[in-house]
Amino acid sequence: MRSSAVIAGALVPVALAAIAPKNFIFIMPDGMAPASSTLHRAYESMLDGDSRVATDQIPVGTVMTHSFNRLITDSAAAGTAFASGYKTGNGAIGVLPDGQPVGTIWAAAKHAGFLTGLVVTSTVNHATPASYSSHVLNRNALGAIAEQQQGYSGILGQKVDVLLGGGRCHFRPRGTSGSCHDNDVDLFAYAQEQGYFVAQNRSRFDELELGRAESHNLPWLGLFNDGDLSYEIDRQQQPERERSLAEMAEAALNALHRASHCKDKGYFVMIEASRIDHASHAHDSVAHLWDVTEYYNVVELVTSWIDQHTDTAMMSVADHETDGLILIGYGPRPLQGGRHSIDYLSSLWSRYSGSDRRAFLTSEILPAYGLEDATGSEIDRLLAGNFAGNLASIISSSTGIQWSTGGHRAVNTTLYAYAAGDMGAHLKVDLAHHWDNTGLPRYIEEALGLDMDEITALLRANGTDWIP
Repeated sequence: MRSSAVIAGALVPVALAAIAPKNFIFIMPDGMAPASSTLHRAYESMLDGDSRVATDQIPVGTVMTHSFNRLITDSAAAGTAFASGYKTGNGAIGVLPDGQPVGTIWAAAKHAGFLTGLVVTSTVNHATPASYSSHVLNRNALGAIAEQQQGYSGILGQKVDVLLGGGRCHFRPRGTSGSCHDNDVDLFAYAQEQGYFVAQNRSRFDELELGRAESHNLPWLGLFNDGDLSYEIDRQQQPERERSLAEMAEAALNALHRASHCKDKGYFVMIEASRIDHASHAHDSVAHLWDVTEYYNVVELVTSWIDQHTDTAMMSVADHETDGLILIGYGPRPLQGGRHSIDYLSSLWSRYSGSDRRAFLTSEILPAYGLEDATGSEIDRLLAGNFAGNLASIISSSTGIQWSTGGHRAVNTTLYAYAAGDMGAHLKVDLAHHWDNTGLPRYIEEALGLDMDEITALLRANGTDWIP
């Protein structure tokens, strides 16, 4: 790796933007590999013979993912590159390796009068959304990240206009029920004081009517789980379902459009299918498939939205690949019977206090993971220990799905992009390259007429003592 190039900051973009959209949507399928598309395609073809996926017509390039100091990035360094156009070290959020802050596309959009949104299935203060909206030396400073996202702390006092995902516990004051915040700040109360519509459950969110309710204008704070939102396969089984990523994205787009369509400035929104990465780390083929499918639902939603709102452009790319998904002799049929993730079933298994663990395993657990025909030796392995790892191994054996690593990989990821009409044609030409991840926010910056370097200067004028 030529470290001198990345130390200097953002690499020079391959092409300057020839488009001038009013709005920009950036979609990130965290940790998604090209093999994930093949898995989804084969599964859908098995069900109805249709092997098409929502991104088939819109691939435009490839993207390098390395961080400042490692060939294999983490989500913090990758998120900072996508948000700011600068390389940084793994674990850092919105700062360079020397601790100096850098401006982001989100902050530049806010400063220029655009509306902004962050819509994710992780906690909203997880590495990727944090990289757009905060500056901390370590991604684990979750309380500080949440406070900066609400404008409670930080130098510029900027607030996210639409913040949707998980992470309720980080917004509740320390010592209260369900809190994991590290101080006494009540960020829900603060948000309400700042005029936010606050939703902490499905029924409250439903009042928004997917962004069409004129009685609930921006800004919004919607957090629907104490931790990450549920895996999509688990969400499907809930009596009162959390809203899906596609539903949250639709609500955000409707609200952002309503609030900006008659104004000169539009919006920037980042949407992350966060839990693809989590399912990959768990080697959970069932959960992985369903969260990849939901990503495609979002892409389909957004491309259809753009066809109706032709002043909008979209990019989509994974920040890195996770755990080396390999398909060898792939037979997806066992995945069809899966109704829950390994995480959910592991929790169910650990709470079982009955006297016949084998019967509970064979009658309740294995059918819920599509493994009604598990062999006696496979059942013995599960009973012996390492329940989650063995369950993942059994489904892998039955489907021909393998995972080559226990972490991220350094492979390139695929860049997708879409806009309507002539703008779409220009977008394809502009982006038909092999990119470093730092070049993409610079392209968006040019397209929207923003200035991230101005934000960097404003941040650095205040030193670094404010950065936790």
